[in-house]
Amino acid sequence: MAPPVVEVAPVVEGKKVGRVKWVKHYSSSQSILIVGDGDLSFLRALATAFGSGDCIVATSLDSYSDLIGMYSQAESNVKELKRMGATVLHGVDVKNTKKHVDLKFTRFERIIFNLPHAGFIGEETQAHMISAHQVLVRRFFRNASHLLHPDGEIHVSHKTGERYNRWEIEELASEFSLVMFKSLVFRKEDYPGYNQKRGDGERCDQEFPLRNGCTFMFSLTPSVFSLVL
Repeated sequence: MAPPVVEVAPVVEGKKVGRVKWVKHYSSSQSILIVGDGDLSFLRALATAFGSGDCIVATSLDSYSDLIGMYSQAESNVKELKRMGATVLHGVDVKNTKKHVDLKFTRFERIIFNLPHAGFIGEETQAHMISAHQVLVRRFFRNASHLLHPDGEIHVSHKTGERYNRWEIEELASEFSLVMFKSLVFRKEDYPGYNQKRGDGERCDQEFPLRNGCTFMFSLTPSVFSLVL
């Protein structure tokens, strides 16, 4: 059973200023950037729970025409997201987000990359596959660190186990002054409507088993935080 959406009525100078809705680690008051979201169903899950997508930006590597050709639900997801006020940017590579004209001057409180994958170019245990995944995640961290609010967090949800631990995500993050402060079990059912997609090849629209997933949470190290301030 999915957890309920939690509503909190914040108070500023003795007055309530509107209800903030929480879904797991994310709230409707945060500025959120989501990358690598396949058919954009994770974005839709959050926007639906919040009742609005005003606070969320999502990027897609694919053009709009490619996206709706790859994923059966992408067109309806995009239409609903526009209706809810979310921003979707197409043709954006996670390895170059810091240079994008619509992103480079924005600082986000949460940056989310669920289940990063460099594509099916071999077996997951092969050295060249592990290297390709590491390049993807390393470049993501490099860009995300530039788009992160000083007290923001980067969340990478990832499978765990011997073959996936060899990606060394925590070490990759440390190259960009990011420190992992928490890891929690990632459960798809916490985000009703989210469907993880293969995203590559003829079976790109198919889901894949999601076992032993964790959300790894990173923040800027204190020394970098003080420099940003």
